[in-house]
Amino acid sequence: MLRKFALVLAAAGLLVPLAACGGDGSTTSGAVSGDITVAGSTALLPLVKQAAVDYQTQNPNVKISVSGGGSRVGITQAAQGGVQIGDSDIAALGEPSLLDHRVAVVSFGVVVNPASGITHLTTKQIRDVFTGKVANWKQVGGKDMKITIVNRPSSSGTRAVFVKNVMGGTQPSAEGLTQDSSGTVATIVGQTPSAASYLAMGYVKPGAVTAVAIDGIAPTDANVTSGKYPYWSYEHMFTKGKPSQTVANFITFVTNDKALLAQLHFIPVSEMKTAGKM
Repeated sequence: MLRKFALVLAAAGLLVPLAACGGDGSTTSGAVSGDITVAGSTALLPLVKQAAVDYQTQNPNVKISVSGGGSRVGITQAAQGGVQIGDSDIAALGEPSLLDHRVAVVSFGVVVNPASGITHLTTKQIRDVFTGKVANWKQVGGKDMKITIVNRPSSSGTRAVFVKNVMGGTQPSAEGLTQDSSGTVATIVGQTPSAASYLAMGYVKPGAVTAVAIDGIAPTDANVTSGKYPYWSYEHMFTKGKPSQTVANFITFVTNDKALLAQLHFIPVSEMKTAGKM
């Protein structure tokens, strides 16, 4: 009799599975549980932090801890087992234990304070500015003011991509300031009329800082996906081997939330029309 009653309920659609999967790949209704620790890239940090909030709202039995530190920190921490996910703007070369999950594409900008009068630079001019060969903005068409460089530390993936894709392998001058946090860099450039640095486009606030066109190519999504604009990279979430189901669900959640990607100025991997090495 009980079996017959259960069949009737099933036919009426009244039996609900204990765990339901959302369309974005996450498990909903609180069916998954566990702790997830994430560290690394500050370029990827805004996306991961907001995704963590959204994921925990859907899955209240999951606790996610997210911190920055830079891409190389993320890679090292993941390889050593210090965190379950290491965020990075660059590949994890020399770490065969790490499994690569490409979750997004990030576009970066060479940024200046609007007071500099600079809106575009050639690749050669950028190299001259960041190596110290050009010391005043008037030498490259800007205002008469000494350039203040704000660099990123060696642990920074933003710096590594800048050196590879824009500087042609040449390291920036050690003169000037060094700051790891992308948010702090954006603030410094916005408050210092003579400043120049490099940032993920999600940190670029119109009016506060200017992301210059490089060789006449603006840092738009269309120019990134077509391969015209050079300063971009894949964003990676590295795990030490195959992740647990809880961690895998979260990575899928980050990758598939196209609305959040667009809101925070990231590009879905599937939209890239050109290959990239990082």
